[in-house]
Amino acid sequence: MRYPELLIPASSLEVLKTAVIFGADAVYIGGEAFGLRAKAKNFSLEEMREGIAFAHERGRKVYVTANILAHNRDLAGVEAYFEELREIGPDALIIADPGVFQIAKRVCPEIERHISTQANNVNYETYRFWREQGAKRVVCGRELSLEEIKEIRANIPADLEMEVFVHGAMCISYSGRCLLSNYFTGRDANQGACTHPCRWKYAVMEETRPGEYFPVYENERGTFLFNSKDLCMIEHIPDLLSAGIDSLKIEGRMKTALYVATVARTYRKAIDDYQEDPKLYQNHLDWYRDQISNCTYRQFTTGFFYGKPNQEAQIYDNNTYIREYTYLGIVGERDSRGYVETEQRNKFSLGETIEVMKPDGSNLEAEVQDIRDQEGNAMESAPHPKQKLWIRLSAKADRYDILRRKE
Repeated sequence: MRYPELLIPASSLEVLKTAVIFGADAVYIGGEAFGLRAKAKNFSLEEMREGIAFAHERGRKVYVTANILAHNRDLAGVEAYFEELREIGPDALIIADPGVFQIAKRVCPEIERHISTQANNVNYETYRFWREQGAKRVVCGRELSLEEIKEIRANIPADLEMEVFVHGAMCISYSGRCLLSNYFTGRDANQGACTHPCRWKYAVMEETRPGEYFPVYENERGTFLFNSKDLCMIEHIPDLLSAGIDSLKIEGRMKTALYVATVARTYRKAIDDYQEDPKLYQNHLDWYRDQISNCTYRQFTTGFFYGKPNQEAQIYDNNTYIREYTYLGIVGERDSRGYVETEQRNKFSLGETIEVMKPDGSNLEAEVQDIRDQEGNAMESAPHPKQKLWIRLSAKADRYDILRRKE
């Protein structure tokens, strides 16, 4: 049995640090170009440099996505970008396009190359091919079952690593091979600009009655026939660990620090509990379920892991995200008076009871006893997003703890 790394997404430097502190073995990030999350905040080169240093100081790794399907116009920029990354030194590049792969192999051969799920890797001959080209790791297509993953593992060299998505949003197409966004809006999903038209509401129009729209009903909220539930495998860690997987990957490079902290902490504890004692993992299943529901999510599915899902298992009847907690901020420095600094993300008020979320799995209730702005002025509430504040809490909050409020 291989005990895999836990690979967590990060949309910003702040979220990268949160992922590392809350249990990630490795973090994957995007630069300002050539990744598939154009709307994410993404990282400047200087932020990448700082994030990689932060992770490496703590024995963690950082992978950089460069997984667009490149056009001719992209190639010169890709080469220049990889020359810059060579100086920064991420642990791996995540690549989908064979041409981009060749550029990376030539420009920065010392950086590992991982093959993105965007390349639709669903059979062991594909894995063998990429290893012969010099790839260190291949990311499984989300369409594979556990049995297929085990069969691939049995038919590839032991030194070729397998990475598998285990939590987060699913795509209606083969790992992103969708043209709806490009067709409807001119924004190409394979260039990082997907508008998610699979999540829109649709109606039917009869050919002889143009302009007359007939809604397709499944319930009073309408229908979302293109939509998939979110993947969640927290209850199936034993099956994942027995499949020969090297990296368990969480989706979500546009998520908040609260989401990342919640998912990283929960999967970290589940993996560690099972490694320590399978009975310990079984005894904590209710805790894992409860914790994973604390972050923003939609309804859950096990995807294709146990065979092709039927419509009831995969498609659901509304597009609403469930949110049980509101993200308030991350704890920064502590001063001599016991006040902690935070950059406020959502409003909270004096006298309110909030929660301090800690990397070790504990959550402390804390009353907000005082709020001060940067000039030391007292405040009744913190209504301005991104405002830097000094606050005094009734419970101890340490650097990198998450502040949240139950809804």
